[in-house]
Amino acid sequence: MTTAPDPLLRFRDEFPILATSTYLVSNSLGAMPRTVPAQLQLYTDAWQSRGVRAWAEGWWELPVTMGSRIAPLIGAPAGSVVMVPTVTMGMSTILTALDYPAERNEVVMTALDFPSVKYAYEALAPRLGARIVEVPSDDGLGIDIDRLLTSITERTRLVAISHVLFRSAYILDAARICSRAREVGALVALDAYHSVGVMPVDVQALGVDFLCGGVLKWLCGGPGGCFLYASAAMSAQYAPALTGWQAHRTPFAFDPAMQYADGGWRWLGGTPVVPALYAGLEGPRIVAEAGMEAIRAKSLRQTAQLIADADARGWTVHAPRDEARRGGTVAFSLPHAAEVARALLARDVVIDYRPGAGIRVAPHFYTTDAELAAVIAAMDDILATGAWREFAGVTSTVT
Repeated sequence: MTTAPDPLLRFRDEFPILATSTYLVSNSLGAMPRTVPAQLQLYTDAWQSRGVRAWAEGWWELPVTMGSRIAPLIGAPAGSVVMVPTVTMGMSTILTALDYPAERNEVVMTALDFPSVKYAYEALAPRLGARIVEVPSDDGLGIDIDRLLTSITERTRLVAISHVLFRSAYILDAARICSRAREVGALVALDAYHSVGVMPVDVQALGVDFLCGGVLKWLCGGPGGCFLYASAAMSAQYAPALTGWQAHRTPFAFDPAMQYADGGWRWLGGTPVVPALYAGLEGPRIVAEAGMEAIRAKSLRQTAQLIADADARGWTVHAPRDEARRGGTVAFSLPHAAEVARALLARDVVIDYRPGAGIRVAPHFYTTDAELAAVIAAMDDILATGAWREFAGVTSTVT
């Protein structure tokens, strides 16, 4: 039987690591585009030849310039998206923009949100007069939508949740969540780190008030390039306490009093991390060219194949079987999973491992079907030969 050609594979040459590794970890760090060194060279050339003048020649505006390139990928208007160093900082900035009166001081989160954001919220909330309401999970895979919606009440100030859960790639129904929040007068901030770049996201269609994400993963833009979207209504009404001079209306007037800028600018902080922004420009450009609908269709097909392969071996799948609820990653538990993961990495089959989920495999638009077959075959071999034993007791900080 002849296999239909995959038009997205025309982008493989844009990512050098694909020539040397079976790279299946774009849910953690997307492959680097070959054109990134040229972008970083532009940065070093500007620093070397223009020095401090580079700030007036594009560096200062770069968080907004790059944000406007991200904006079409999330259905946002230009000027409503700005770049921040981390999603944790972006989500925390949102938290500090709101007031929390006693009658409406609850912040709804879930038990499966990414811990980094939860650490910050749990530390900040008491200082702001807010109270975290955590929605539990029955199965460690997803969150019951009815339970979540019931938790959003007239006492809710903010719903701050992950769009796609990091361990299981379970997609929360953001449209229903936003609708419920509007009914009771609450606001919604989505952590979309695990959705933007592998599935269509439209902030205006969802009716979301705030959204944070980053280019590190599915957008193939590297570390340090995260983005914050605020709707026009939110920027008109709120300003964050976690702020800095880039958010000032006239920063170089060095006014001793804060005067917030309009639009997306008001959500910025201190001096931007310029080299990370240069590095992050190319990945989103390529993803936009590939097209989100095509990327999503391929992702669903390849993740379904991974689930079928795991089922055939009796491995426990920690990923939604309903494609409407499944993001771009399939995680599964198998015997000696942590050791098998290290054995795969030693073979240049690049995946990652998460406690409570197992081995996470994340095909992207540049992944071939043969690579999926190869990772499954490698796991079969590692288990059959006992090669995992070489890594028993081996630990590392980063998994």
